[in-house]
Amino acid sequence: MTNITVVKGDLPNNIHWPRMIAVDTETTGLDVVRDRLCLVQIGDGKGNAWLIQIQKGKKYPNLKKLLQNPKILKIFHYARFDVAKLKVALGIDAAPIYCTKIAHKLVYPDKKHSLKSLCEDMLGVVLDKEQQCSDWGHSSLTEEQIRYAANDVMYLHALKSLLDKQLKAKKRDKLAATCFQFMNTRAELDILGYEESDLFSHH
Repeated sequence: MTNITVVKGDLPNNIHWPRMIAVDTETTGLDVVRDRLCLVQIGDGKGNAWLIQIQKGKKYPNLKKLLQNPKILKIFHYARFDVAKLKVALGIDAAPIYCTKIAHKLVYPDKKHSLKSLCEDMLGVVLDKEQQCSDWGHSSLTEEQIRYAANDVMYLHALKSLLDKQLKAKKRDKLAATCFQFMNTRAELDILGYEESDLFSHH
């Protein structure tokens, strides 16, 4: 049973967060600097999801505090984009971080790495991605958008649990951890306009 709460404003003070939360974002586009952050989704791994609509001029101290809490692990899928967007829009470094996409690439380099593919292959869950490119900047979300956004954080805990076992079996768990620790630096490079080859290539 999924319990979804749409929040127009900051998160309330009285939520007791677990040691791991799932995090995702929805934006007006894929440019981490120019496009606007519209929605931040939080899942607690127990069937509860909070969808925080981000509005210009408003402050989000509780959301920022949660995303920066060093005692709470944030699970993302493709953390690189979300972390950069949160850095630009909210001025924070979300940490500590786990990325299911990186973990899956380290375990299965030749497979597809979208969240839809992971959910189907590893959990037998088929995600409806029809709302992916819908208007997330609208003041009111449709029921379809709400379900879509909540689903993006509903399965990350389960995926992490499976991927952790596979990373350990392949002895790539420590390598994954160093990749996760580098994520805020990678996000900063993206914000500054550096591509992967700029700093590490021979030229």
